[in-house]
Amino acid sequence: MKSFALLTTVSLISLSTLATVRPVMALESRQPAETQIAQGNNQDAIGHYNRGVGYIQQEKYDLALAEFTKAINIDPRFAEAYLNRGLLYAVQGKPDLALSDYNQALNINPRDAIAYRNRGNLYKEQGKPDLALSDFNQALNINPRDAIAYLNRGGLYRQQGKPDLALSDYNQALNINPRFAEAYLNRGNLYKEQGKPDLALSDYNQAININPRYAMAYGFRGLLYYSRQEREKAIRDLRQAAELYRQQGNAALYEKVMEFLRLLGAV
Repeated sequence: MKSFALLTTVSLISLSTLATVRPVMALESRQPAETQIAQGNNQDAIGHYNRGVGYIQQEKYDLALAEFTKAINIDPRFAEAYLNRGLLYAVQGKPDLALSDYNQALNINPRDAIAYRNRGNLYKEQGKPDLALSDFNQALNINPRDAIAYLNRGGLYRQQGKPDLALSDYNQALNINPRFAEAYLNRGNLYKEQGKPDLALSDYNQAININPRYAMAYGFRGLLYYSRQEREKAIRDLRQAAELYRQQGNAALYEKVMEFLRLLGAV
């Protein structure tokens, strides 16, 4: 049977609207905050920051980047603006600029769990697991209810060949947030690697129940069906994954799924 792989893990940073740009990330956004005024931020800087968040929600990332930069130019102590600009740099494949902004955000606010979590993700992608683990641990020390940090640390443990620790972190993420589709997907992938296809299928089903437009979950479930010789179910899920990737403008993963469907003679 010909092997085929999409992506093996989903990691989360911060800003969920960026997920369509980089499907290996699901991001959560720092929302506009009037409380910044009370903390001393300039009114004009807040206006640019809030416009930047709005542009992210509209998927206008270059405009968002410009607005966060304007906010920082007006108020060089605006930690939230550094954090979100760092995220955009990370998504754009500019790790040095992203790291600089995360470091600046943490210099301003050393108790920012999300900044540690995001920097940990960057270190993980750069092949610096010790630094990544230290940042994930710090994020969880600050906020023990950070489900995304547990998910990301679980992904690191899985990468390091520590499945028990990975499973514990995925379970913890789901205990905190039982509607966490990405955690179900990652735990399902871990179960599949451990030769537990029924548990994997249950988790993929749960991820899709939570998010019926979760292309990656359909893709992995389709591959699981294929490995179980359930050809029609596999084709159905892979076609659904391809269509969702097409709608989301993710050409790379769309082509990967279509390639496999062509191998199956299903196109």
